[in-house]
Amino acid sequence: MEVVNKYVSLKHHVNGYPSESDFELATTPLQPAPGSGEVIVKNLYLSIDPYQLNRMKRYSSSHTTCPAAAQIEPGQARVAWPLTSRSGNAFVAWSQLTTSLFLLQRINANGVGRVVSSGRAELEEGDVVAGMLGWEQYTVVRPGTVLMKVDAKDLPLSCYASVLGEYSLDLHHIKEHKKDAPNLLTTATGTSGLTAFAGFYDVCKPKKGEKVFVSAASGSVGSLVGQYAKLSGCYVVGCAGSKQKVDLLKGKLGFDDAFNYKEEADLKSALRRYFPEGIDIYFDNVGAAMLEAAVANMNSFGRVAMCGAISEYTNAGERAAPDLIDIIYKRITLRGFLVLDHLHLHEQFSAATSDHLRRGRMISLEDVSVGIESVPTAFVGLFRGDNVGKKLVRVGELEG
Repeated sequence: MEVVNKYVSLKHHVNGYPSESDFELATTPLQPAPGSGEVIVKNLYLSIDPYQLNRMKRYSSSHTTCPAAAQIEPGQARVAWPLTSRSGNAFVAWSQLTTSLFLLQRINANGVGRVVSSGRAELEEGDVVAGMLGWEQYTVVRPGTVLMKVDAKDLPLSCYASVLGEYSLDLHHIKEHKKDAPNLLTTATGTSGLTAFAGFYDVCKPKKGEKVFVSAASGSVGSLVGQYAKLSGCYVVGCAGSKQKVDLLKGKLGFDDAFNYKEEADLKSALRRYFPEGIDIYFDNVGAAMLEAAVANMNSFGRVAMCGAISEYTNAGERAAPDLIDIIYKRITLRGFLVLDHLHLHEQFSAATSDHLRRGRMISLEDVSVGIESVPTAFVGLFRGDNVGKKLVRVGELEG
């Protein structure tokens, strides 16, 4: 089966804030090679994630850490993973596993779609699947990349591109190669739900009654962290960038309190006001000055889950410099993490979160744009603070 595919391509490297002019739309025919085992998926929902900006830069120290962070080359959006930059058995095992999955792909994105052509026995035309797709109307999914069948009878289909987004490499492959390839990273980077769940429960290890602060709390990850914290019996305060978002946090999402950081001249004083007894857990999505202020207000043995640094993605001059004396003498733990480190939690996360959603104990906040043409604007809007909750693009409709 051949289809005409419209996709979004990167025109040039992006340094600083992205703009719509950094991208262009192009079309190309797609047809799986006979006997290749490839699957063509018509994309329905795509997840739009800020981490992709680092991949679009001319240089980022993250580029050589793992393929999910590999630099995206302009033009055909080829992934520039430096296969010759390392040596040894670990990297050989890693490159053999992932080269066919990550090289020569479009800008990828977690998403949900419908199979329109299948070279796999386990998938049929019409199956609805979740996995790593791309900024395009159709994605050719190569052998070795997992597509999870979705039965969206009791939850909206969009949930499987947002809070319940799937990772895309088979856990069997990970178990076989992880001991030899410690830097192995699946394309699960964009799965907001598992990121929030693992970061809060496995990194922060909350206790009932603890004081929790969440930055970018109305975003895709922060909005979930706050809800997990409330379900765990914690006191939760979030920050956001508008009155509308603050009201949403305190109302619909049930945060104990929230504030607009743009209205605070002194972030350290603001946090002291909202946490007179100090902060036990800080879930950091922004970095920079907010991280410094949170550390200054942490209690002894406080934990910081360093999930993102969006305020630093667009401004090289914005760098956090938390007080090391505070960190040492308060014995504060600051830990960066990636979803890959916590894939063993996926079944627990999926079961618990699906149940919370079905029973109305949690809400999946989604901000949905329509059409592949809207992808650049949707992506740029992440850095203007336009989105409320998870940013998705609905590329197509589920037929039948």
